[in-house]
Amino acid sequence: MPVPGQLAVVMPARNEEQLLPAALLSVRAAVRSLRQQCAARSTVTVVLDSCTDGSADVVARLQRDWSSELDLRIVAGSFGTVGASRAAGIAALPPLPGLWIANTDADTVVPPNWLIRQHALAAAGYGLVLGTAVPEPADLSREEYAAWKRQHTLAEGHPHIHGANLGFTEAAYRKAGGFAPLAAHEDVDLVARIKAAGTPWIATDRIRVVTSGRRDGRAPEGFSRYLSQLLRG
Repeated sequence: MPVPGQLAVVMPARNEEQLLPAALLSVRAAVRSLRQQCAARSTVTVVLDSCTDGSADVVARLQRDWSSELDLRIVAGSFGTVGASRAAGIAALPPLPGLWIANTDADTVVPPNWLIRQHALAAAGYGLVLGTAVPEPADLSREEYAAWKRQHTLAEGHPHIHGANLGFTEAAYRKAGGFAPLAAHEDVDLVARIKAAGTPWIATDRIRVVTSGRRDGRAPEGFSRYLSQLLRG
């Protein structure tokens, strides 16, 4: 498998003006780290789905302010589901040989090594990388955070799938048929098809992201609903 010369970050957003700045700041830091250590180029695409708040203004401002150091792109429309939003962001990418696609969410902060590590794993021959995600500790009580940790494995070879921390080659994505227009579990659905196609994959805790611990998430059956159900239990 060729070393990726281009990495594309795709981030869906629906009414995320409060959390988008931190998410994009973290991605910018990851892009900087990648540029310093590797020769790979990168783009960042924010998919604005049916936004009625100031999300578009936030991204447009950062696109302008960071134009000299970050290729930040906007795809806007009424996509309806997170699966359709992710698919729209990837469909807008120019077809490039060896393209690596790194997926995250607008309520998520990625670590500085997020793209460097994915680049290294792609160079090692993996076509699919599954990262871990933890809720923002400040959004939960100590007891709630402990309850969450009891249900999760934060280690190499973990069993989890998170759309907020998911990377793959464009070739593996196309071969599997892409994201389905699902309102939830679009990540689990796609990963199952990529694995079934025989793509080499790895699950790692070395690119752990931090996602919002809110209970009123944008996906009806997404992380926030799972968190609410877990904590009620």
